[in-house]
Amino acid sequence: MPSCAGVDHYSGRSFEHRKDWVEARIHLVADCYAVDIHAYAVMSNHLHLVLRIDPAEASAWSDEEVATRWVRLFPPREDTESAIEHKRMRLLADPARLALIRRRLGSLSWLMRCLVEPIASRANREDGCKGRFWEGRYKCQALCDERSVLAAMAYVDLNPIRAGIADRLEASAHTSGATRIAIAQSSPLMLTRPLKPIAGNLSPDLNLSTADYLQLLDWNGRTLAPDKRGRIAQDAPAIVSIIDHNPACWTTRVSAYGNGWARAVGFVQNLIALAERLGQRWLKGIRLAANLG
Repeated sequence: MPSCAGVDHYSGRSFEHRKDWVEARIHLVADCYAVDIHAYAVMSNHLHLVLRIDPAEASAWSDEEVATRWVRLFPPREDTESAIEHKRMRLLADPARLALIRRRLGSLSWLMRCLVEPIASRANREDGCKGRFWEGRYKCQALCDERSVLAAMAYVDLNPIRAGIADRLEASAHTSGATRIAIAQSSPLMLTRPLKPIAGNLSPDLNLSTADYLQLLDWNGRTLAPDKRGRIAQDAPAIVSIIDHNPACWTTRVSAYGNGWARAVGFVQNLIALAERLGQRWLKGIRLAANLG
């Protein structure tokens, strides 16, 4: 995303409201696709997602559910109940089209397209212009195990703190971390429950509580403070020793999402196996994974 969801330094005009558009669209796509979104961060010039998509889940949906989900994503121009029902019935009467849509609802490429294209169209209408809004195609990494998922989530949720635009988690607007904190503050019982995806409908729990994850985020965030950058805080929460054998390894694992990993993240044997499947002799991140253990 270009620098069009923040403040334009040339005109002084603010486009911060577009972050609300992106965040709302993330939640809508999560409701309609066969996906779980574990973390997200909407920044001024890019966004991050940690997600799991399951094409088999979409294959099990009824035709009626597939049509309903698609019409929610792309409603008719005439936003009335009758127009919505008419579009849904037209889809149900077209088995070939419905089969195509079913495949799209389990496709990462189509999920990203459904996420970004409406934002681009809306921003172009607001600016009174045409042309490309997003800088290029999305990039993705395979997360091979739960520890890699958690490290990716922490990296994403801490983006505003790392960028210096927030100094605490609850002030990190437009992130899943800030949303989790708001939910926990309104319903404290959520803190003791297993950590679920922030949005989506597959809902596998991760192997720690919401309180554990937020404590982990808070500690990781404090290691990024200007007076501690590059140092490991000594008061690592107990959950760190359960996830990783060494606090320093954990913070390196999280920070490596910037440039240490490439196509996949995981244990060294996972990366070696992937390299073999791809017909490659090496994969970026294998040495890092071996050093981290």
